[in-house]
Amino acid sequence: MTYEYVKVSHEGHCTIVTINRPEAHNALNSACHSELEEVFDKFAADDEQWVAIITGAGQKAFCAGHDLKQQAAGGGLTTPSKGFGGITKRFDLAKPVIAAVNGVAMGGGFEIALACDIVVASENAVFALPEPRVGLAALAGGIQRLPREIGLKRAMGMMLTGRRVNAEEALMLGLVNEVVSGDLMVAAKRWADEILACSPMSVRATKEAVLRGLSRSVSEGLSEEWDYPAMKAMLASVDAVEGPQAFAEKRKPDWKGR
Repeated sequence: MTYEYVKVSHEGHCTIVTINRPEAHNALNSACHSELEEVFDKFAADDEQWVAIITGAGQKAFCAGHDLKQQAAGGGLTTPSKGFGGITKRFDLAKPVIAAVNGVAMGGGFEIALACDIVVASENAVFALPEPRVGLAALAGGIQRLPREIGLKRAMGMMLTGRRVNAEEALMLGLVNEVVSGDLMVAAKRWADEILACSPMSVRATKEAVLRGLSRSVSEGLSEEWDYPAMKAMLASVDAVEGPQAFAEKRKPDWKGR
């Protein structure tokens, strides 16, 4: 399917999503929000797609957040039911998502990155939650996720001032996994390939258990994880047989994702 503001491609089991509004620094208007929600709905439902990469078109911006010009014209702050960019409230997505941050990640754009599992950033990447500077607040998960990512005081230092953090500082804070001086998408796909070398069933079970475990004690997590949907699916999967068999036979596993 062709979208107006989003490009989607597939490379094997990897879905690549590109926000395509470079003239607006990839800020999201209402139509772009809806398109992204549909794209991630399809990714979640497609048994042959195991990992996704989201990035922005051009060299300047990953996503500059909400389209403030649309809001100023009376367009409001409406976002899809699954959150900003169709992803920040997608709490049931066990498949991993990689953010390839190719420049500015402001406001909702930063919140999209925070909602992803792995963040790879170009050297010119900049992160901020500048909403208080325009009379707003980071209502797409930034308020909740940033303190969990970097600690309360560091998060408050960013959120109460709206200050910008460059790629080097973001790496130091633990906001990104890697800063790239060369081709960003090559690095993002390398991360995707390393994930795809693992059983998708195991990857989903791990992600689900980790995220649920953040709100539980260690003992509760250890007790409850056996009953999580993705964990039960992994334990009953053909991949759970294939993995040990491939190890015993000293060959590369042939993952089926079921």
